[in-house]
Amino acid sequence: MRKNVLLAWATRYGSTEEVAHAIADDLLKQGFTVHAQPMAEVKSVDRYDAAVLGFALYMSHIHKDARRFLATHEEQLRHVPVAVFCLGPVHAEEKEFVEARRQLDKQLMRFPWLSPVALEIVGGRFDPGKLGYLRLIPAMRNMPTSDARNWEAIHSWAYHLPAALETASMR
Repeated sequence: MRKNVLLAWATRYGSTEEVAHAIADDLLKQGFTVHAQPMAEVKSVDRYDAAVLGFALYMSHIHKDARRFLATHEEQLRHVPVAVFCLGPVHAEEKEFVEARRQLDKQLMRFPWLSPVALEIVGGRFDPGKLGYLRLIPAMRNMPTSDARNWEAIHSWAYHLPAALETASMR
């Protein structure tokens, strides 16, 4: 497999972008050429050998930029291995990860053509100071800041991505 990878993300508050850059750095260390950019800025997927896509679940839905990206680039993405990481739970509780996976699976059913070669639920980050208009909801602004991103697990997933991408490209 040639190693020209698109790493695209959709984020509202920046947490997904931080994870995307960490994964990009790990892939660069493994010899990949990585083009990292927000999904909204991707014009074409034609020149890539694989795609790694990241987005968050907001209120049980995939970020709107990710939905748009998947719909716009469906034909191109059908021809390359695709890996997906999704930020979800803001607490490191197993039941929240199970629920996030259920929600993600439900959302991905809207894209039946998409069969990720690797799929990972990553904990999310919650910062009430970055909520924008949602700060008007008292329960939201009174929630404590949390960060359930497990950086060791994120790096481990990124370390194993080349094998998943390689296996998929040989099919």
